[in-house]
Amino acid sequence: MKFTKMHGIGNDFIVVNTLQENLPEERLPEISRRLNDRKFGIGGDGLILVAPSRIADFKMRMFNPDGSESEMCGNGIRCFARYVYDRQLTGSTQIKIETLAGVKIVRLLLQGGRVNAVRVDMGAPRLLRSEIPMRGEDNTQVIREPLKIEGQKFEITAVSMGNPHVIIFEDNLENFPVAKWGPLIENHRSFPERTNVHFVKVCSPGEVVIRTWERGAGETLACGTGACATVVACVLNNRTGRLVEAHLPGGDLRIEWTGDNRVLMTGPAEEVFEGTISL
Repeated sequence: MKFTKMHGIGNDFIVVNTLQENLPEERLPEISRRLNDRKFGIGGDGLILVAPSRIADFKMRMFNPDGSESEMCGNGIRCFARYVYDRQLTGSTQIKIETLAGVKIVRLLLQGGRVNAVRVDMGAPRLLRSEIPMRGEDNTQVIREPLKIEGQKFEITAVSMGNPHVIIFEDNLENFPVAKWGPLIENHRSFPERTNVHFVKVCSPGEVVIRTWERGAGETLACGTGACATVVACVLNNRTGRLVEAHLPGGDLRIEWTGDNRVLMTGPAEEVFEGTISL
């Protein structure tokens, strides 16, 4: 099987073109677990499949290192868009991509004929408890809500960008034990589909720093949908404006929650190498 290794600010993926490669559906979770293993496989934060779509230009499927399928991946969809453009699978710099979170519109920003950055219209954030999803009263929002776990109380804000996110504001971010609390919150009984968890330091009305525990992947260098959810949570908590530079361990993203309720994410996507592997 041919594959391409790519990353979006350190969030790395194994991209496979299923228009050419035939992967058996029943083996996809196992294949993802094997390929994403950093000791016995290629290594990555996810397996991304380029597939045909009946409702968009392409369909993106994303499998986590634990074999579960994710609804959406912000850094991954930027890599996906660059992959199909660089391989001339499309000649357009505006691409419609089907995901489990709906069809996303992606624009490639070129410089000297090459992709310099990728802007994704992530759509409208989902704020109701039932949309996260989170147990409780369906028609309520989750803003500064207490969550108790192992004797510790956190104040959480929950946002869905097609996949679930919990945002916790933390000033002592550098020393915060993300690896301890991340998996406990991810698997808390309040979240029937588990959740991504983001610990956030607000530096100014236009700047935040984020550390992320990703559902099914662990602590990662970046999470695009998480950065989008974080900015929405910051606005809901009156901590930032609507245009924010998000600093993640792997790099920076520019996030804007527009007046017409769209979240725009702009950032890089890079190819690392190509290869073949036996399945």
